[in-house]
Amino acid sequence: MSIWEILAVFAAGVGAGTINTIVGSGTLITFPVLLATGLPPVTATVSNALGLIPGSISGAIGYRKELAGQRRRILKLSVGAAIGGLTGATLLLALPSTAFETIVPVLVALALVLVVLQPRISRAVQNRRERTGTPARADGGPLLFTGLTLASVYGGYFTAAQGIIYLSLMGMLVDDTLQRLNAVKNVLAAVVNSIAALFFLFVADFDWTAVLLIAVGSAIGGQIGAKVGRRLSPTLLRGLIVAVGTAAIVQLLLR
Repeated sequence: MSIWEILAVFAAGVGAGTINTIVGSGTLITFPVLLATGLPPVTATVSNALGLIPGSISGAIGYRKELAGQRRRILKLSVGAAIGGLTGATLLLALPSTAFETIVPVLVALALVLVVLQPRISRAVQNRRERTGTPARADGGPLLFTGLTLASVYGGYFTAAQGIIYLSLMGMLVDDTLQRLNAVKNVLAAVVNSIAALFFLFVADFDWTAVLLIAVGSAIGGQIGAKVGRRLSPTLLRGLIVAVGTAAIVQLLLR
């Protein structure tokens, strides 16, 4: 890489780490930059997954206050995230690169609709629970576990906008604040990235220079994202999710 390419990949790593911690979709920043340096698509995807692990961990640490009291929820959902992440990583090497290109924008668009409607859906679910006397489940029940596992399959395959899908599912099925759910999202993203990366280490080609640049940049970005994201109100955070998700859909459709 030239010095300008090195600086570009590092800056992309910082941006991805920041936006991943707050919302998700950081891959839409790093992936095009890696392709511009001349890396093949699969190598770029694998290198990106490896490099974003420190950013996910950094973001989760930055949200440690919001993680308090969520140990049981996180442990259960992490099992699904690990299974899905490994499955997605396997599919990345087994399927043609165009396999998910049609469905991904649809998934992201559906997730954005759920994010926008989340307050209304949550009120409706809560009213129904009150009428039927059914207690809320802190872990979201089988439906959330299944949904997050499937979302993690996509996360292990490409990762772009997976955080938005996580937030939409948890916001609809878990009675908790958006900031606390965002903290869980960061942990699940770290699990998926780590599982996929461990798999890639043994079976795929990657570029160590790109990995190291994104790793350092995303770790810095994770701390920036945590400081910014934790100060956002639920309305602003939801608005940012929609804005980033819309940009993600546009970029995915134009690829």
